[in-house]
Amino acid sequence: MTGEDPRRLARAYLLRVAEPPAPALAAFVAEHGALAAAKLVREADCPPKVRDETRARHDVILVEHDFAKATAAGARLVTPEDSEWPAWPLLSLSVAGDRGVAGMAPPLALWVRGPARLDKAVEAAVAIVGARAATGYGEHTAAEFAYGLASRGVPVFSGSAYGIDGAAHRGALASEGITVAVLGCGLDAGYPAGHVALQHRIAARGAVISEYPPGTTPARHRFLVRNRLIAALTEGTVVVEAGLRSGARNTAATAGALGKVVMAVPGQLGSAMSAGCHELIREAHATLVTSVADVIDATGKFGLARPEEARPTRRTDGLEPSAMRVHEALVAKGGKSAEALATESGVPLARVRAVLPALEMDGLAERCESGWRRAA
Repeated sequence: MTGEDPRRLARAYLLRVAEPPAPALAAFVAEHGALAAAKLVREADCPPKVRDETRARHDVILVEHDFAKATAAGARLVTPEDSEWPAWPLLSLSVAGDRGVAGMAPPLALWVRGPARLDKAVEAAVAIVGARAATGYGEHTAAEFAYGLASRGVPVFSGSAYGIDGAAHRGALASEGITVAVLGCGLDAGYPAGHVALQHRIAARGAVISEYPPGTTPARHRFLVRNRLIAALTEGTVVVEAGLRSGARNTAATAGALGKVVMAVPGQLGSAMSAGCHELIREAHATLVTSVADVIDATGKFGLARPEEARPTRRTDGLEPSAMRVHEALVAKGGKSAEALATESGVPLARVRAVLPALEMDGLAERCESGWRRAA
């Protein structure tokens, strides 16, 4: 390990000695620096709260093992000292922690597999999360949203779980865009087993990341802790399907606590898989979204929607008020005189006579034997 920066070695040690999010240890490292903090933790010469978080593992030193396993898996350790560290989005965790929100400490470092630079991958990123036991409607919607966002250069983050997460990753990959999977276990855990090949595909062009060292097994509490990273590293979170007690709702709640945009997709009335989404919308905890354009608008990324996704236009868009009133007075069958149109529309006769030829040039009105009628 002689080629590694000592600060990197120290952070690898610290990642293993405390179970994330470890807010006391994070604050201790921020105050003393990684090298000094690691030395003090090994010697148990640290404040009581830090000792509580590190007591069970402070003498577990597997730094060389962790780097060897990471190298074998094609992974690297990204630390706050690196240029690609996503410092700005992760600052939201520190701010929330300072406000007293529980469990909002930033990660000490991140194990990363894949070519994507984290600082670039988080730019304008959107998370798509939802139920593992998703319906066909939910998986289709998640894939469509992810495809549309990724094809417009918006990175898509999710948790690599079955159901909505997997559909989101696959949709982004189909567009040849960037997608990032955030795991609640070590990068080498092979979890979930059915998504190992998917994670390989994600790592081929995007990234698979975790704050857990190699060999860390999956556990429910780790996925809940992982959710804070999905929320923090993205500008907004879309919940596609979620039950009333879904982990996706935990991600949405965390995103809201971090000041990020929370969005929810409505589902069928009475669908248990959409009950959580409906509750988020009903209680004004989430913005209702039904299209990629809605997501882009909600996150403030104007100009990314394709022209064909603009709101539907009418032939009469752009008409000034008096011309619109005259046009609405026209009928498709039969004709009306200028005088009759003036009476019906309330527009002065002289103005009606000026407007009608302009409407004819625009293909909105035409002359007939009995006067003027609406063009077909």
